[in-house]
Amino acid sequence: MTATTHFLVSKKDLHKTEFTKEETPALEDGEVLLRVDRFAFTANNVTYAAFGDAMKYWQFFPAPEGFGRIPVWGFADVAESRHPGVTEGERFYGYYPMSTHLIVSPDKVTPAGFSDSAAHRAELAVVYNYYNNTKGDPAYTPDMEDLQMIFRPLFMTSFLIDDFLADNDFFGATQVVLSSASSKTAFGAAFQLAKRNGIKVVGLTSKGNMDFVKSLGCYDEVIAYDDIQSLNAETKTAYVDMAGSGKVRHDIHTHFADRLVYSCAVGASHWDEMGSNEDLPGAKPTLFFAPAQGQKRVQEWGAQGFQAKTAEAWMDFIKPAASWIDVKRHSGQESMLEIYCNMVDGRAHPRDGHILSF
Repeated sequence: MTATTHFLVSKKDLHKTEFTKEETPALEDGEVLLRVDRFAFTANNVTYAAFGDAMKYWQFFPAPEGFGRIPVWGFADVAESRHPGVTEGERFYGYYPMSTHLIVSPDKVTPAGFSDSAAHRAELAVVYNYYNNTKGDPAYTPDMEDLQMIFRPLFMTSFLIDDFLADNDFFGATQVVLSSASSKTAFGAAFQLAKRNGIKVVGLTSKGNMDFVKSLGCYDEVIAYDDIQSLNAETKTAYVDMAGSGKVRHDIHTHFADRLVYSCAVGASHWDEMGSNEDLPGAKPTLFFAPAQGQKRVQEWGAQGFQAKTAEAWMDFIKPAASWIDVKRHSGQESMLEIYCNMVDGRAHPRDGHILSF
């Protein structure tokens, strides 16, 4: 029997983790066993854990009571198949747990990939259930796997943030402020927003990351969290909260007050400082759920139109972005735990792109 190793995280305390091992169940007809090769781990994955219940991220990969398996983006190979449309040895990019193996039930299989029709995923966001076959992905090249794992899922969110704001005429704002400006999702969004006429893009970051964020060239202005008061409070502003810090959110809302025309939470790099949204002046904070905007655009543009637009934007972005990070590969449980802890505690350097494997 094949054994599967899992990295589990307590839903109530992200610092509480454990590795477990169990026998992999025998496949039923129509099922496929994927062996997870490697995956990226970024601040975005900490967001998946922090919003695990609110956004149903924990539901994708069930775990023992009280624990969760954090979703990650990576590549896996077919170790065993009992589905006629999926062949052993094929390689798929997609949404995986931090585990060595995953059993899926492929549906709507084409040369491009398949959707997992497992019963527990039926009511979850469709975009996370699709697995791309590398043989049928025109944008895939083996030498770009690391960059794809690190950036592609984040950039899709970045693309949709920019698209959503533009789709709503920026709610009347002429300025977009992004917290955690050193995060990959934030500077991907800033890269897209910088193409918009009449929109000033401001990045908020820690003093230690100022030089890195400025070097990206995506932001019109970069300021430290302590200097929010230096921004013109009369400017109609949209706030995109990548940090999840209650203090920063409070400072932004208090500073701009009724000039803050839109406020959304996308990430939670400061997951332990979320705070309350009660009694904040300005626009009421909301959660931005990228798949909702994605599904809207698929309906409006068609699946092919959506893929064409996002692929064009992706290729435009990844050319400069490839030089903005240093890819670092790690293998083994000890390294995995170290990277995880550094990311949860905010000790990871924004220039590092981490690729993990068991």
